[in-house]
Amino acid sequence: MTVNKDDIISALKTVFDPEIPVNVWDMGLIYDVDIAADAVVIKMTFTSPTCPMMEELMEQVRCVVQNVAGTVPVRVDLVWDPPWDLSRMSDAARVELDLVNEGW
Repeated sequence: MTVNKDDIISALKTVFDPEIPVNVWDMGLIYDVDIAADAVVIKMTFTSPTCPMMEELMEQVRCVVQNVAGTVPVRVDLVWDPPWDLSRMSDAARVELDLVNEGW
């Protein structure tokens, strides 16, 4: 089975922080999707290191990507560098959260 990055992104867009009505992809929490023959590695961050949903959201990300990857193992690595900031959000996320600003 060939793992397709577009399919992974579509799956990632189904994962939402329960406190924010925006998915993890559009929030800019996913820094990298590395697809190799022996594994899929997702580099992910959070807006704050004290996020109470961190473990649960990372597991949700792993599960939805695993559903796409089939038998290829999936790992989610938590990263803090570079730090997340509002510029990582998609335009759609900014509109959803009413963060539209002419400076963007």
